[in-house]
Amino acid sequence: MGIGLDAVTALSPNSDARAGEVLRLRREISRMQRRRSDQAVLPLDPALSSILPDEGLLAGTAYTLSPSPSLVLALLSAASQKGHWCAVVGMPTLGVEAAAGFGIDLDRLILVPDPGDRWFAATSALAEVVPLIAVHPGTRLRDADVSRLSARLRDRGSTLLVTGVWPQSEGSIRVHDPQWNGLGAGWGLLSDRTVTVTAQTRRRPLASSVRVRLPGRDGALESVTTELAALPSLPARTQSPAPAPELLRWAEAG
Repeated sequence: MGIGLDAVTALSPNSDARAGEVLRLRREISRMQRRRSDQAVLPLDPALSSILPDEGLLAGTAYTLSPSPSLVLALLSAASQKGHWCAVVGMPTLGVEAAAGFGIDLDRLILVPDPGDRWFAATSALAEVVPLIAVHPGTRLRDADVSRLSARLRDRGSTLLVTGVWPQSEGSIRVHDPQWNGLGAGWGLLSDRTVTVTAQTRRRPLASSVRVRLPGRDGALESVTTELAALPSLPARTQSPAPAPELLRWAEAG
């Protein structure tokens, strides 16, 4: 059973007790005793893997994301399914049920929904032991704090997904051109949303994109198969008109 919500549930910005909660979080994390990860890349869902150079998230780095809960869950899902711990900080609207729908192992998911201005302390503590962390920053950071956390990420081999600006990011992953499906002319139900996911990194400055359903019909990520348009039918072969009777009589006479 993971520490999940029980270990971090009361990180409220309205109480000084949040500092104590961060310390308790540190104690819980220390019990996990994760050594530095030797894995260079964290896996991505096959529907997204082609947009990054090594088909995964580079360990020890940070990526900036569009503020999309579905994108966050899609990027966490493959690593979680491989047995990695994941954490989400500062995203109170991100639902546990939605996370389960993306195949995320809830026993290995740590949620810090509302840390207030303690988000940086919580993220720094999690970076000691959690290989993949998504965070929505609650306040702006000094350059020195960014550098300190970046050094910790490199040292521990943790990867940070930031829904916002991050000065020292490895790259960006964004969602755009959404198209909801299922509605007709004033009727129907929304069934799924098709979007373009585009990544641009230091190692691959040229943007790379893929079209996916996010969410798909089952609530998770689905690839969009490229369907070949049907080839146009060849025109019916025209036949020569029948020769006139006069020509036939002339041919027979000859």
